[in-house]
Amino acid sequence: MADVLSQNEIDALLSALSSGELQPDELEKDEDKQKVKVYDFRRPNKFSKDHIRTLEMIHDNYSRIISNYLTGQVRTNVKVKIESVEQITYEEFVHSVPNPTILTLFRMPPLNGTILFETNPQFVFQVIDILLGGPGSGEYKMRDFTDIDKNIIMQINKGLILNLKLAWQDILEVDPVIEALETNPSLNQTLAPNEPVALITFSVEVEKNSTFINICIPYLSIEKVLDKLVVQYWFQANNEDILKESRLRLKNRLNVVDVPVSAILGSTNITVDDFLKLSVGDVISLNKKSTSAIELFVEEEPCFLVKPGVFGKNMGVQILDIIDKDVENYE
Repeated sequence: MADVLSQNEIDALLSALSSGELQPDELEKDEDKQKVKVYDFRRPNKFSKDHIRTLEMIHDNYSRIISNYLTGQVRTNVKVKIESVEQITYEEFVHSVPNPTILTLFRMPPLNGTILFETNPQFVFQVIDILLGGPGSGEYKMRDFTDIDKNIIMQINKGLILNLKLAWQDILEVDPVIEALETNPSLNQTLAPNEPVALITFSVEVEKNSTFINICIPYLSIEKVLDKLVVQYWFQANNEDILKESRLRLKNRLNVVDVPVSAILGSTNITVDDFLKLSVGDVISLNKKSTSAIELFVEEEPCFLVKPGVFGKNMGVQILDIIDKDVENYE
């Protein structure tokens, strides 16, 4: 809705027009301007702001989890911090990481497809140096990874990836499974070049050296759970305790409501003359045997099959079964 001019603004506008200070052609309304928003069909924005924000919340918690994990593994203080969460194409991700690098491919059911976990070579060489007794400080020259390097870092990455289960547990239960390890990202053809992905980048500080690790989540992997990647859903779990308490209170209130309960032992047909001649001690034969179950009525509705008997000095019934258990058929 357009802004409404006050009377003083209208008077000032008319005065400017009459004095020639303002020309009518200069009065161009905003709605008359052509508003065009640039959209690149080669890079469709499939992740909304809510999705990006929720992914950032999940992996901000993940950064704290793996900080403790890495500190325990290398026996020195490690600080992991989430730097950014952005949507790019898979081709841009491949071009943004060095070659060679450690690229761990894994699945995370119930998410679909393959997710990529990339650890920077500087991070890999520094961790290996510390684990093998080195100081873990200084610059490391780029070189190809040996089989020993791969086996050592695979054990570290396995723990890093399994910790994703803890970070995602408030959204859904995931089960990470490692598939393979590669060193050349250009040879990995698991995704199309233009496939949109969410790139989560972490900075890792060890011994005053800062390096990076990345998680690349394809859109196809989380497409079917996008409705859960909303901030409102993130806090939904907090309401479960409130719902349980409300149900319990409602149940307790219903328990104090009085309802009429009756049991019919059986029925028979007699003449009016026989009825008038009844006296104490007479026996009437009913249509049910003494060993047969009878119906217990609640609010004149048959609800239970019961067995009559004696409870203390009182007559009572014992519930044997529920009538019409499949209550879901009722509308």
